Amino acid sequence: MSNKSKQQLFATRLGVIAATVGSTVGLGNIWRFPYEAGVHGGGAFLIIYIFFILILGVPVLCAEFAIGRSTHSNVLGCFRMLKPHQPFWRIVGIIGVTSGVMILSFYSVIAGWTLEYFIASLKGDIAGRSTDEFHTMFGDFTEGMRPIVWTVVFLLINYCVIVRGVQKGVEKASNVLTPALMVLLIVFCINSLMMPGAAEGLKFLFKPDFSLITPAVVIGAMGQAFFSLSLGLGCMLTYASYFPDKTPLVRSATVTVGLDVMTALMAGILIFPVVFTYGFSPQEGPTLVFEVLPAIFSQLSGGWFWAPLFFLMLFLASLTSTISMSEIGIAWLTQERGMSRSKACVLVIAVAMVCGVACALSFSYWAGLKLPLVGDFNVFGFFDYTSSNVLLPLGGMLISIFAGWILDRTILRRELTHPRTLLSSLTPVIVFLLRYVSPVMILVIFIANI
Repeated sequence: MSNKSKQQLFATRLGVIAATVGSTVGLGNIWRFPYEAGVHGGGAFLIIYIFFILILGVPVLCAEFAIGRSTHSNVLGCFRMLKPHQPFWRIVGIIGVTSGVMILSFYSVIAGWTLEYFIASLKGDIAGRSTDEFHTMFGDFTEGMRPIVWTVVFLLINYCVIVRGVQKGVEKASNVLTPALMVLLIVFCINSLMMPGAAEGLKFLFKPDFSLITPAVVIGAMGQAFFSLSLGLGCMLTYASYFPDKTPLVRSATVTVGLDVMTALMAGILIFPVVFTYGFSPQEGPTLVFEVLPAIFSQLSGGWFWAPLFFLMLFLASLTSTISMSEIGIAWLTQERGMSRSKACVLVIAVAMVCGVACALSFSYWAGLKLPLVGDFNVFGFFDYTSSNVLLPLGGMLISIFAGWILDRTILRRELTHPRTLLSSLTPVIVFLLRYVSPVMILVIFIANI
């Protein structure tokens, strides 16, 4: 059942952790978590988010690891190998490849924005501007042609990494980029903790006000736990197919989830003290990063240094995530379609470029274009909504059901049990959660977001 002879494996334990953590740690942590926590009341949201991370994130991540490593195959091939006479389950692979390209496309647009702001901050173009001016600046930028250019540039950078292969490209880049991202986060956290508003910001993030808990807060926390780990996308399943057989899966999943949560917390520690120090509201929403924070950096002592460093950090976070998204389609094309890796990389990036340009145009020339049969969504909104709110929860729910009810129990227990890891004793708990808890929770997310 092994497909190891047809592909490379990660060479080191560090490579396994760096790649998986780099895949989960992205804009979902540094951009999405702070504004979700801000909108939903801070501490109360955080507690519920961590709860769902433990009972949803860990088991589903373990399931993706077990399925991928047991077959050493891509997101379509693994289900074909495990259940050759049940073609229905290959739909999970179709969902993974489709959602991977869709997310890579619109995600690259946002990543392009980070490059624009990185260059602007290096040139000193953000100095002395107010929030209103940054609002105008962001609107003028997204309505022009530069987002298209930056989207293409970002995808070309992505290509330069993935074309080098699993070990020399994905693993080597992850070994450098992920630690660099963590170091930058720590530096920013230290700086934020020295600000006058640090105490108030930390109080907002860590002191729960349970009176603020509503069904919307619970759903928001559940959704953040799900989407921050990209469960159901197939990234982790694909990466797990590159794991050596001796890799302890439960421990790897626990470390990945732990570092993912830590990154989200550091993002909150980074942002909320700054926001409270300069008198802004934590409920600013998605505009926090591209309008509010640049305005703060323009007032901050040493802003000329901190602003480009912050947007460099966002760029690194974007790159580590998109590398894994690209790998889903590449693994499928090379293993299932017999394509060389170089040609597969060109095809995946080319498709993402075409779709990414269409997403970028949604803010300018195609701003008034609404797609039929999908409500009021433009191209960008359609890609975002369909992948994040439909395909990912559906894929995650099917993976959970497959691992809990369909997959041979001996395979699941064999993959999750490691003789030198105490965490392997959690296998019965993980199986129980996969069978009875995770599918129901994901179904709730799915229904709530439709």
